[in-house]
Amino acid sequence: MKAIHYATGAAIVLLGMLSASVGQAQVNERTLRLAVAGTAGGHPGVTGAEKWAELIAAKSGGKLALKVFGQGQLGGDVQALSAVQGGTIDFTVMNSGILQGIQKEFAIFDFPFMFDSGEEADPILDGAFGKKLGELLPAKNLYHLAYWELGFRQVTNSRREIKTLEDFSGLKLRVIQSPIYIETFSALGANPVPMAFPEVYTALEQRIIDGQENPPAVIETGKFQEIQRFLTLTNHMYNPQSVLASKKKWDALTQDEQDILTSTLVEATQWQRENSRRNLSQKSLTNLKKSMTVSTLPPEEVAKIRARLKPVIDKFGANVGPELVKELQDALDKGRAK
Repeated sequence: MKAIHYATGAAIVLLGMLSASVGQAQVNERTLRLAVAGTAGGHPGVTGAEKWAELIAAKSGGKLALKVFGQGQLGGDVQALSAVQGGTIDFTVMNSGILQGIQKEFAIFDFPFMFDSGEEADPILDGAFGKKLGELLPAKNLYHLAYWELGFRQVTNSRREIKTLEDFSGLKLRVIQSPIYIETFSALGANPVPMAFPEVYTALEQRIIDGQENPPAVIETGKFQEIQRFLTLTNHMYNPQSVLASKKKWDALTQDEQDILTSTLVEATQWQRENSRRNLSQKSLTNLKKSMTVSTLPPEEVAKIRARLKPVIDKFGANVGPELVKELQDALDKGRAK
C-alpha cells in the first residue's frame, strides 16, 4: 500500500492512502539530493542530514543514497525551496519560519520569545499543532516530513558589547529573509539586512554589515568568531527546522522506498535533536568564549525588549490568525502546567 508519511521524533503518522498494495519489497537504486544552507563540520542541519543519509544507506542495503549538498551549494534557502517545489531537488532542510513566504501560518515559529526550551517545543511540533501546519504544504507541492532543531538564536557584532536594549541602535545586522525578523530588529532600533546565509561571512568580513544572529553551533561552523568580537546571549528566537520533500519526487517513490525514508527519519530526528542540544550548542558556546567577549542580557533588559516587541507579535499574530496563536499558547500552557 502506497502512502504519504509524516515523521516525528517519536512516531510515523499516516497521512493518506494513494494506491493499492505492493507485494514484495520494491527498492530501486536511486540517488536523492538534499540541499541545506549550513556549513559542514557541525551545523545542526548538515549533521542531521548526514546522519539520515547514513541510516538510509544501511537500511536500503546501499540501494538508496542521499547526497547532502551543504553550504548553499544548490542555492540559498529561498532558491532551494523553489527547486524542491519544482521537483529539481528532492529534499531540503531549513528554518520552519522561512516557509511563511509560501504559507503565512509558519510565521508563528519566528515569534520572539515563544518557546522556553527545545524540550518544550518537541511535543508541540510532533503533535497535532505541528502536523496541522505540515498538512498545509501539499498544496504548495511539498511534504513536511519532520521538525529538527537549530536552537536558540544569539547576536554577534564587531562594534560593541550589547548590554542594554539601546545598544542595538544603529547596528546593521543580517537577518533571515523573513518579514518578522526584519520588523523585530527594526523595533529594537537596529538596521536589519535580509541576506542568504552563504553570503554572510563575506558581508561581515567586508564590513557591509556589523553583525548577525544565529545559534552558537552556526556561529562556530560559519567561523564568524574570526571576524566578530562580541556575542550576546539573547535567546530571542527558537528555531525548529523543517525537513521537506518534493511532492513530485516523493510521489514517484515506491511504498517501500517511502517506508525506508520515513522510518530512518524518525531515528535521525531523535539523534539530530539530542546532538544539537547536548553536543553542538554547548560545545560551540564553550569554544566561542575562547575568542569572543560573551555577555548575557540582564532580566530587566529582556523585559524591556519583550515590551518593545509586543506590537510586532500582535501584528504577525493577526496575520497568521488569532485562533492559531491561541492554539499554540494553549499547548504551551498545558505543557508548562505539568
